[in-house]
Amino acid sequence: MTGGSGVVVLGSANMDLVVRQPRRAEPGETLFGTDFSTGPGGKGLNQAIAAARAGASVRFIGAVGADAFAERLRDRLVADGVGVEGLRTVPGATGIAQITVTDDGQNTIVVVPGANADRAFTEDDRSAVAAASHLVVQLERPIELLEVALRHARDAGVTTVLTPAPAGAGLDALLDLADVLVPNEGEAMMLSGRDDAESAAIELSRRAATVIVTLGEYGALVARGGAVVRRVGARPARAVDTTAAGDTFVGVLVAWLADGLSLDEALEAAIAGAAITVTRAGAAESMPSRDEIDRALASPVATGGV
Repeated sequence: MTGGSGVVVLGSANMDLVVRQPRRAEPGETLFGTDFSTGPGGKGLNQAIAAARAGASVRFIGAVGADAFAERLRDRLVADGVGVEGLRTVPGATGIAQITVTDDGQNTIVVVPGANADRAFTEDDRSAVAAASHLVVQLERPIELLEVALRHARDAGVTTVLTPAPAGAGLDALLDLADVLVPNEGEAMMLSGRDDAESAAIELSRRAATVIVTLGEYGALVARGGAVVRRVGARPARAVDTTAAGDTFVGVLVAWLADGLSLDEALEAAIAGAAITVTRAGAAESMPSRDEIDRALASPVATGGV
């Protein structure tokens, strides 16, 4: 049995509450910020929008509360062409993320899951996943839900893509169900117990079929079957806000793969998309279009093989 076409993202939808400030506050310190904004976010919603803007046909499976934030999140997905048939309204509050962005472009995030704690995986959800070519999940939804969805996707011949963030313990079953695992350097080291990105990628690739470790300004590396097989250089970018760079990387990567392009082509596009994103403030609103990525790819940077 083989998967179909398009991308399904099962993940979180949050309202981001973003404070910009010159630096991180010390314990007990009151610090004046320079700006406050709200906007749609959550790793699942971000990746769905990134994939849709990059040209993929995307359906989102998630949950929001019965409040004003829910309508804004739904409207944002619809505006970017993401299917929201699987976005349920459940009792309680919509999830939020409190994000602090310092003047050097770095961020810290505190997430209150709210409706994202919903564990439902309906027959309609199962049908949507089985009809897709790729299922994308992260770790801002219950682990039990993610395992059920990943197993169902595997049974249906659908390629599974896991972003192990926020990383933690008890993820062995999910790692074994990932066809493509996309951690950042810190997550890779935490999950593998190794103290450098390359060793971590090698160790994780003994479980997931393909491991892509993102390295921020140093690009990314790919491991398969216990060996590093590819390195991709980063693109120069002046960082304004790194909040959604990783989600953009994953969304663009999957959009290119779902379009039948090679992993090498998808990696180059994902690097280009992330480089555009960090030059803009915000999460979902900072993500580039397919045309913007194509224009960036017309000016390639050096990459390396193994």
